[in-house]
Amino acid sequence: TIGEVRNWDYRFCWIRDASMVIKVMAHLGHENVAKRYLQFIIDLIPDKDEKLQIMYGINKEKNLTEETLDHLSGYKGSKPVRIGNAAYAQKQNDIYGILMDVIHAQLIRFSTNIENGEELWGITKGIVWIVQRHWKEADKGIWELRTEERHFTFSKVLCWVAIDRAIKVARILKKTRKLEKWIDLEQEIKQDIHTNSWNSEVNAFTQSYGSKHLDASVLLMESYGFINAREPKFMSTVLAIEKELSNDGLMYRYKNEDDFGLPSSSFTICTFWFINSLFKIGEEERAQKLFDKILGYSNHLGLFSEDIDFKTKRLLGNFPQAYSHLALIECAVNFSNKAGEEKVLESMR
Repeated sequence: TIGEVRNWDYRFCWIRDASMVIKVMAHLGHENVAKRYLQFIIDLIPDKDEKLQIMYGINKEKNLTEETLDHLSGYKGSKPVRIGNAAYAQKQNDIYGILMDVIHAQLIRFSTNIENGEELWGITKGIVWIVQRHWKEADKGIWELRTEERHFTFSKVLCWVAIDRAIKVARILKKTRKLEKWIDLEQEIKQDIHTNSWNSEVNAFTQSYGSKHLDASVLLMESYGFINAREPKFMSTVLAIEKELSNDGLMYRYKNEDDFGLPSSSFTICTFWFINSLFKIGEEERAQKLFDKILGYSNHLGLFSEDIDFKTKRLLGNFPQAYSHLALIECAVNFSNKAGEEKVLESMR
């Protein structure tokens, strides 16, 4: 938001964002991009037991110390201007699941010609080793809080994803010696989430354990296969999030106060996440209308920024942002697949 302090240096490679983008690009047929990204990850972690940072420099730099440039006024008075990003040192437990998800997706895609299989298996074992020791711990979460650590639902779900995809990778590579222990861990994490994240008072999975606050990132639990879209708990979560976080068709990430006060602009990717979830629970007509509406907020090239101002619909923040566009593409693919299925069914009548 203009005049506020949420200004960050984004000239880096976030493992989360990059992995999500690469998975979508590979799905669209850009296979060489996916292969190069996996090689980038392999090169980043020569010691496969090394703990991943959440982000690196684009030349694999690990020290991204943050500074403020107090002599600069910032865009339209939005201070401070920062270089570097202190989030690089944060603990964000979701990155392991997101990386394992893209590794699994690419092994499926290239299963007849697997390159770097042993190196990817080394990374897989290292990720499982880290997750089984740290999944019960609080972290900073997907939104990179700068003070308090919490037991975020999204982070827990992605720890489950890490183990689920590691099991599948083990089967692809025929490395089944540790499967029984991994399956037990997968079930333990899943049960823990159902027990501690579900809040019957708000009839939804919440932002973090023991909380009543809602968070758009929780919508991704269905996309990652943790829960079926038509399960009552997920359907009620989608509708509760709509009621709490929607503003004129645009979504907040969350509405509870964070390190910098109350959020005051829409996070573009969250709106696409919501539209996707609405579509999957059967609200297809409403989802299509909201999709068409947000497309009208893009610039003259059809591009989106990180944020959209609720009142003016002005594009704010990082521009153009890959994060926003990967979710747009996922929505478009889902709508397209549905239209294709209906066309096939119509031809069979």
